Amino acid sequence: MVEINVAVLGASGWMGKVHTMAYQTFPHFLGEGHGTARVVALVEANPQAADELSFRAPGAKILQSWKDAVNDPDIDLIDICLPDSLHYEVAKAALLAGKHVYCEKPLADTALEARELADIAREKGVITRVGHAFPRNPVHDLARDIIASGDIGDVKLFKGCQHVDVYADPLAPYMWRADGSLAPTGIVGDTGSHVFSIMHFLIGQTSALIADNFVATEKRPVVDGVGYGEETRLTGNEEWRDITNPDGTNLLCRFENGARGIIDFSRIATGRKFRQTYEVYGTKGSLVYDYDEVNRLRFYSNEDPNGRRGFREIDIGPEHETFRAFLPLPNFALGYNESKIIEVAEVVRSITTNTPMWPTFEDGHHICQIVDACMDSSKSQRWVEIP
Repeated sequence: MVEINVAVLGASGWMGKVHTMAYQTFPHFLGEGHGTARVVALVEANPQAADELSFRAPGAKILQSWKDAVNDPDIDLIDICLPDSLHYEVAKAALLAGKHVYCEKPLADTALEARELADIAREKGVITRVGHAFPRNPVHDLARDIIASGDIGDVKLFKGCQHVDVYADPLAPYMWRADGSLAPTGIVGDTGSHVFSIMHFLIGQTSALIADNFVATEKRPVVDGVGYGEETRLTGNEEWRDITNPDGTNLLCRFENGARGIIDFSRIATGRKFRQTYEVYGTKGSLVYDYDEVNRLRFYSNEDPNGRRGFREIDIGPEHETFRAFLPLPNFALGYNESKIIEVAEVVRSITTNTPMWPTFEDGHHICQIVDACMDSSKSQRWVEIP
């Protein structure tokens, strides 16, 4: 059995916690047949987090500098859960050091940076992965199989959205995700990239788009120590800081296969704690997905008899190997953390078998191209081609 030594960077944040848990958990569900992983280092710049981190991965080194992890010869895989602005620098250093790299989305701030990372990875012959976990829900494997089989005919239209309301309240505190110097593309790279990953997984390459990015609230109060989505009371003495990246986006797109897309996403959709949906319309049928029914797909077919046509509900279940690893019955619901466990298991499998799995840095580059096109299109107010 092969064991991969992992360093998780940004270990005290939301994604750092999830990734650390996933490495420890996946063998219990998905087995050890393709190797296991051991978290040997947790990297967190805040020294006060050391005590809290020590119990999450017993025996792991607690480091304050990501450079120490990258330069450690005993570490095989660098797992990047840092703010967006650090992804490129850290990933590049890790690749040049010959490490395998698993990076949370967005892969980089620009498609040019992502292209460089993908090229270095190819030259070094290492495994890469971008943390687009939503499509690893096995219900999306079913959707892709239905599309690929031709059961809905030629795809003509994709509609997708993802909304949260963490910034619906104009008084919601400022956070790093709204700082253009730390997250230059804002909601486009943060949330839009999730929709783009689903588009890429199901429909394929995007060839052109026109986008309208917007900021809903231009200034927000600074409150120290408030985490993502947490509520707080204001004292009236807060500093107010400019929002320097987009709160939301509406866009139209074209795919290489001739299909069209209508996409919207935001962080200001009041009441939408987490809203993710897509609809795929073909010449013979259609598919509808809603995250509120996380493992359910709705399928419509023109092949059904006239008078009996309608959307049927398909609950993904134990007939799907990945679902069966967790649950013996359908409709018990695999959630986000399970998708991350599946993703981590695939990262380890890719390394031990030297077999890249979607989405690699090459795929991440295309998703970054879509993000770039959104930023360019909104600024220029025109259609942008994606090479």
